[in-house]
Amino acid sequence: MKRNSISFYGKRKPLLEINKTVFKETALQTCASNQKTLVSLTYVLVSDEELLNMNIEHLQHDYFTDIITFDMSENDNEIEGEIYISADRVQENGIKNEGQQKEMLRVLFHGLLHLIGYNDKSTKEQKLMRSMEDQCITLYLQNNTNL
Repeated sequence: MKRNSISFYGKRKPLLEINKTVFKETALQTCASNQKTLVSLTYVLVSDEELLNMNIEHLQHDYFTDIITFDMSENDNEIEGEIYISADRVQENGIKNEGQQKEMLRVLFHGLLHLIGYNDKSTKEQKLMRSMEDQCITLYLQNNTNL
């Protein structure tokens, strides 16, 4: 399998605004700084309804969410996974928060951070996750400026 592979599926507006080359570079830096090797990462944008069905089927959670992450890594030092994102949630949350591009970046990095090993169950974990998301977004924006 080809290492350092990141694939994106779904031609929805929030994803189209992301510079995929810069995102990949930032994801690789994030993995390396956490002593992880990126093997393969697949992002799939779906509708609210599709993600709700996945949430019910795979996690037995009957509620809407913005992201579901499936860890397919075969060892602890490698990152391999599939991340499903609700484009509807990203668009709606982006309008309420920091804009759709920043919201998309936050969710993309959120899934990666879960695969690296960060959680968000407790308040303390949520604060750390948000801080890590912010660091990733800042790094992405710096990398994007340095083109």
